[in-house]
Amino acid sequence: MPGLEIRGLSHSFGPQTVVEDLSFSLPQGEVGCLLGPSGCGKTTVLSMVGGLLLPAAGTIDHSFRHPVFVFQDPCLLPWRDARDNIAFGLKAMGVGRRQRLERADRLMEIVGLASDDGAKFPHELSGGMRQRVALARALAVEPDLLLLDEPFSALDVGLRRQMQSLVRRLIAERNLTALLVTHDLAEAVRLADRILVLSPSPGRVAARHHIPEPFVQRDDGFVHCMVNRLLADPATAQALAVELS
Repeated sequence: MPGLEIRGLSHSFGPQTVVEDLSFSLPQGEVGCLLGPSGCGKTTVLSMVGGLLLPAAGTIDHSFRHPVFVFQDPCLLPWRDARDNIAFGLKAMGVGRRQRLERADRLMEIVGLASDDGAKFPHELSGGMRQRVALARALAVEPDLLLLDEPFSALDVGLRRQMQSLVRRLIAERNLTALLVTHDLAEAVRLADRILVLSPSPGRVAARHHIPEPFVQRDDGFVHCMVNRLLADPATAQALAVELS
């Protein structure tokens, strides 16, 4: 099956084991979510999937050629304007400047930025605009796997909802696969097809959930009901008790 396959994944930082014997699958074209309390190893798993860390044990197999991260902090270069930040990855790929900027302009329109915004530097952009630039930069290199490390958590509720809808729409339009890290159960229900609940450190699989409903059907009422249904599962409720208390 094409997609992501993780078997027996473990990792430690010094004497502390942060992830232990983790196994899960994510089919191509779906959105997976690593959900759990702070410190349970969610970002560590994401870093191993993206090649930033080597696992101490276990295997990571996938068919993706261009995994790209989108972080909570947009990590924009402060000395480059928005257009050049979006095009930055293309420069490393050897794409000519004219083509880089043309693609950046197309992506600004796709993520809801005005043409005038392209000439603004990061300090001149709002938090939501900076996150749109970060998303456009990720899309510029034509990824097939998005690794999303709490990219919406620093936004207010209205902007968070807008960005969630934008990302989900782009994933569908481009047939991308995504792995999202969050500690927010409602966000997991709203965005993910598959949810892997991790126990407090060391992170182990506490529960697995599949959300088959299409994204367009996941209104506030659906999310509320599904959150309550998942919390009725004792393993899920226990794993998330640190965040819910």
